[in-house]
Amino acid sequence: MFIHPTAEVETGAVIGEDTKVWHLCHIRRGANIGSQCVIGRGVFVDAEVQIGNRVKIQNYVSVFHGVTIEDGVFVGPHVCFTNDMFPRAVNADMSLKAADDWVLSTTLIKAGAAIGANSTIVCGITIGRWAMIGSGSVVTKDVPDYALVVGNPGRIIGYVSPSGKRVATPEEAAALG
Repeated sequence: MFIHPTAEVETGAVIGEDTKVWHLCHIRRGANIGSQCVIGRGVFVDAEVQIGNRVKIQNYVSVFHGVTIEDGVFVGPHVCFTNDMFPRAVNADMSLKAADDWVLSTTLIKAGAAIGANSTIVCGITIGRWAMIGSGSVVTKDVPDYALVVGNPGRIIGYVSPSGKRVATPEEAAALG
């Protein structure tokens, strides 16, 4: 394991064998990061986040509470995961919101998926196995296995194999896996 001297890893975070945590990262208590991961510069991993093995998270990604990332996922630079369907700073009476004033919405990124740079993943969804999200996409609903999603809002434009090559159907992609 390698943790850069400028990274902050809170007590209670678990980081697996052969994982690298680079410059200016912040890993919160209760986060669990698997083995052989690469956590790029400036990544924020919130409390209780679960990250599998052999995951690559590029620079300046925010992985907020409620996100689970399975094995072998690629997360491009500046991706942002959300966790609140109705974000507000204050309640209707203008009192500052506290932890008990919102409902956590969870997100699951399944094994082998790839999320392109600058994408936003709206909470409460699942991105399927080996799915690929194009750079700059805003994903607002579940993505099936092997789907290729682009745009704002994200829409399926095709399918990809585990190697990332375009194929005609999800069945053809599965056969190549």
